[in-house]
Amino acid sequence: MRRYLYCEAGFVEKAQWLPNSWVNVVCPDNDDFEFLTQILKVPESFLTDIADTDERPRTETEGNWLLTILRIPVQDKLNGNLPFSTVPIGIITNDEIIVSVCYYNTDLLPDFIEHTRRKGIEVRNKLDLILRLIYSSSVWFLKYLKQINLDITAAEKELEKSIRNEDLLRLMRLQKTLVYFNTSIRGNEVMIGKLQSIFQDTNYLDKDLVEDVIIELKQALNTVNIYSDILTGTMDAFASIISNNVNAIMKRMTSLSITLMLPTLIASFYGMNVDIHLEDTPHAFALIILCSVMLSALSFVIFRKIKWF
Repeated sequence: MRRYLYCEAGFVEKAQWLPNSWVNVVCPDNDDFEFLTQILKVPESFLTDIADTDERPRTETEGNWLLTILRIPVQDKLNGNLPFSTVPIGIITNDEIIVSVCYYNTDLLPDFIEHTRRKGIEVRNKLDLILRLIYSSSVWFLKYLKQINLDITAAEKELEKSIRNEDLLRLMRLQKTLVYFNTSIRGNEVMIGKLQSIFQDTNYLDKDLVEDVIIELKQALNTVNIYSDILTGTMDAFASIISNNVNAIMKRMTSLSITLMLPTLIASFYGMNVDIHLEDTPHAFALIILCSVMLSALSFVIFRKIKWF
């Protein structure tokens, strides 16, 4: 699906493509590929690179074409059971054409277009569009990070009640998500420096906008690092709790085994086919049982004092 967007105090959708308008392509089909490669003459290698889910943020040139690949956050299950992940988006530009291609549906692009309309933002050129997309990605990283923090808090409360494998796996998935976020934000941050070097001798570069984008990226990166440290500490704490619980259970089982072993030992001795010198005692069986119970009780008291029970 493709949309033709022209900036008039915010992006306005047009019925057909115009020079210097933005062609936003999401989940491209064969018709979109044909339009991009046959009509706009976009290099096919660029489209292939963007299709790679693991593609890192980078720039590439071919003739007068410039490919800029960014990583943006999505709320999906693209990587198994992960609540959030990141996907590549490519911005392909030359002197007259601006094309963005993303092979996944995201909340970021519709929200970005609506935001420009609501605020009446004027996107002056292709570099402005790339920088504002990076800025918008930082905002969405922060939105998803807040939700991740709520998920971490909810999982901690469940683990305080009862330690279950499901809750531990939930925390592990969130930790994996934070790793993806960290890598993607760092990659987008590196892209700022590359874009500055590419456009430093042009009138495209808006230093104030670049500074705002860098600040937002640093805030997102700091937030990721804070949540990652908190989650790592939480996982370590619960690992220690699980280890302590296992040790406590083993101590109780050992104490119980020793307590039950004493009557078994006495019964084994008196069950041997030898003289036990109690054959003529009227209450020999009761005495043996009483002795066993007293020894078991004594062992229980001892283990209770050393807090093994």
